[in-house]
Amino acid sequence: MKVGLTGFPGAGKTTVFNALTGLHAEGAGSGLNLGVIKVPDARVDALARIYEPRKTTYAEVSFVDFPPARSAPERRTVLDAVTVGQLRDADALVEVVRGFPDLAGAPPTPAADLESFAAELVLADLAVIEKRLERLRKEKGHERERALLERLVPSLETGTPLRTLGLAPEERTLLAGFAFLSLRPLLVVLNVPETAAAAPLPGEVAARARAEGAEAMALSARLEAEIAELEPADRDAFLADLSLSESARARFIRASYALLDLVSFLTVGEDECRAWPIRRGTTAVKAAGKVHSDIERGFIRAEVIAYEDFVRLGSEARCREAGKLRLEGKDYVVQDGDIIHFRFAV
Repeated sequence: MKVGLTGFPGAGKTTVFNALTGLHAEGAGSGLNLGVIKVPDARVDALARIYEPRKTTYAEVSFVDFPPARSAPERRTVLDAVTVGQLRDADALVEVVRGFPDLAGAPPTPAADLESFAAELVLADLAVIEKRLERLRKEKGHERERALLERLVPSLETGTPLRTLGLAPEERTLLAGFAFLSLRPLLVVLNVPETAAAAPLPGEVAARARAEGAEAMALSARLEAEIAELEPADRDAFLADLSLSESARARFIRASYALLDLVSFLTVGEDECRAWPIRRGTTAVKAAGKVHSDIERGFIRAEVIAYEDFVRLGSEARCREAGKLRLEGKDYVVQDGDIIHFRFAV
C-alpha cells in the first residue's frame, strides 16, 4: 500500500517526507523518494511487554515523495502527463500545503492552493472520462460503464471531486481501473512554522478540506525533524514544553493508515508479537494468507480474541475460561485489534 506526497513547490513536501521517514532525501526534482514508516501501535507495545518476544513487528506504510506539481505564473497547479501518471500509482494522496511565508516573504494562501490543486485533479479525471466515453460511443455494450461515466461528467465540470459523490461500492469497483485522482483518499497537511505547531488548524483550511472530502491536519516539518533526532526519553518533555500531547508524526502516520482503509490484526507468542495490515472487510481466510500462503490454502479455523478482552483478562487461558476466545470460519470478517491464531493443515 502506497501513500503519495504531492503539492506545490516550496510547500516543504520533501522536508515533511524526511521528518516522517527519518531519511535525508533531496528535493524530489524529476525523481521519486521512497520510504517505509512503521505505524505506532500501543497494542503491540502492550503485548510485547506481556510476551517478551524475540521480535516485535509493527505494521508499515510505504510513502512516495513525488516531484512537485509545477506552478504557473497565475499560481495554478500544472499537472503534466508524467506527474498525473505518477500520482495514479498511489493508493492515497497527501497534499502538503505551505502554511508559512515563502522566501520572498509572501504570506501563505493555503485555501487557495487547495482549491487550485483540487481543480487540476478534477480536470485530469474529466479528460480520462471524455476520452473513454468517446470510445464507448463507437462500441456496443458497456451500458453500465457508459451510464456511470456520463453521470459523473456534470459533477466534474462543476469542479466537484469524485470522492465527495457518495459512490456505491459496486460503482467504485467499476471505476477502479481508471485510478481517478479526485477519487483517491486525500489527507491535507498544512506545513506551519515551529511557532504555530500547537495551534489548531485554521478554519478556512478545515472548511476547504471538508469541501473536497479530505481529512486535514497541521504540523511543523522542521519541528518534527528536530523531535525525530531526540532520544526517546527526551521527546515527551520536549513535547510537553510545546503543549503537545504527542508528535504530529504519530498522528500523521495513523491518519495515513486510516486513509488507506487499513486495520490491523495481531499475532502473539514468544517468537514474535506482530501487527498485520489488511483492508477493512478482509475475511479470516484472506487474512491467513497475509501470514503465509500455506495457512490460507490449508485454513481450518481462526481462534480469535478481541484485544480489549485479552488486556482485561490478562492471558489466553483466562480468555478461554471466560468464553472470550471464539472459533471463526473462513468468512469471518476480521476486526481491528483481533488477536488471531490460525489453525491449518496442508
